[in-house]
Amino acid sequence: MQRPSLGRRPDATRAPRSRRLPAPPRIGALARLRDRIESREFLRLRIRFRRRRFLAFLAVLGPGLIAGIVGNDAGGITTYSVLGSQTGYLLLWLFPITIVVLAVVQEMAARLGVVTGQGLSDLIRDRFGVRWTAFAMLVLLIANVANTIAEFAGASAALEIFSVPRLVTVPVVAVAIWALVIFASYRALERIFLSISLVFLTYVVAAFVGRPDWAEVGRAFIQPSLDVPGMPLAATLLLAVAVVGTTITPYMQFYLQSAVAEKGIDEEELRLEQADAVVGSVWTNVVAVFIVVATASALFGSGIALETAGQAAEALRPVAGDLSSTLFAVGLFGASVLAATIMPISTAYVICEAFGWESGVGKPFRDAPAFFLIYTFVLFFGAAVMLLPGLDLIGLIVASQYLQGLLLPVVLIFMFLLVNDRRLLGRHANGRRRNILTGVAIGLVILLDVTLLGVQVLGVLGVRIG
Repeated sequence: MQRPSLGRRPDATRAPRSRRLPAPPRIGALARLRDRIESREFLRLRIRFRRRRFLAFLAVLGPGLIAGIVGNDAGGITTYSVLGSQTGYLLLWLFPITIVVLAVVQEMAARLGVVTGQGLSDLIRDRFGVRWTAFAMLVLLIANVANTIAEFAGASAALEIFSVPRLVTVPVVAVAIWALVIFASYRALERIFLSISLVFLTYVVAAFVGRPDWAEVGRAFIQPSLDVPGMPLAATLLLAVAVVGTTITPYMQFYLQSAVAEKGIDEEELRLEQADAVVGSVWTNVVAVFIVVATASALFGSGIALETAGQAAEALRPVAGDLSSTLFAVGLFGASVLAATIMPISTAYVICEAFGWESGVGKPFRDAPAFFLIYTFVLFFGAAVMLLPGLDLIGLIVASQYLQGLLLPVVLIFMFLLVNDRRLLGRHANGRRRNILTGVAIGLVILLDVTLLGVQVLGVLGVRIG
């Protein structure tokens, strides 16, 4: 039997020789990065890393953190600066309380936004009718315009320390903010906002530059006291109420819920967004603590009376040095610009939702004209008023707080009723334990806010307390 040949195969059965293809061109790291950005691959983080909890959290991170941070605006920084300069470290024990209260309120707004996919004003209109909604919108519009003016005042005061006049700062900042929102997408804006929020680290550095007594700072957190040397008890109580009141403002809740809906965070990511809201609440209070520590270590007992955050930055120069003053001014400018951006956006979102108009920074002007017109009006009206000669900025800021105080209890009650509506939230509605915590937190805020509002009204009538 003939064995098969083990040699070369005949030509008829030989496999054809494949041609060698040229090697693909080498693509550099920058080119690959550009391709991924252009294909929006990085925008799919929430989908790709849904089961990788930390990466998923980073992808969701944004609305809660921004809403919390924006509470540290020019008015907030002023309040914390006054607290530190007048009471030292003695009232630092308030901030663990404000962390819990703010976290409870922010979590409610985040949960409503994720589960319903609607903004707060939209839900208020659907549940409570047009009249209540119109009242809330009117008060919020007036208060937010006043606050926007205050933010331009903060930005101007910060740059005046570096000899930049108000007539330059206000128009340049207003046009830059307007162009940013008009031409950028929501995701781009969110990244910019988060980047700007890093400016608050300057207050951390400023506190360490002042070389505070950290042992005394630690004791102030665990030894509550209202006994401030040389300060009447009534005045101390009012300052404590102001600190709690400035931590929670209505526009924060409106912005957070609208931003969550705009970002499209779904129910599977609810816990991540709740964590985002809590992180924002903690971080904004941590920043506030360092502002108090920075001003207390340098100015407490000096006899310097502060009325604005700009004065705080100026006052730090001869006491704590140029570096501390510069850091404080940079932080004030960044905080004011961030709040001056968020305030008009929040106002436009809320009003458009209330009346069923299209809204969203990611939409073209033709699809949401009312949104962009309201945004433009609030921004440039605030800037224009800031340029008026002889303007009483302190009175304006106080007036804005009156209006915020009028609206806040109404908003919190609306939110409490909404999170208890099982037809709306289903299994995510409040249970008994959560209702107790929420009720206590909201009740405390309303009590303190009404107290402060009442004292301010008495002050207008000529009756001074404390």
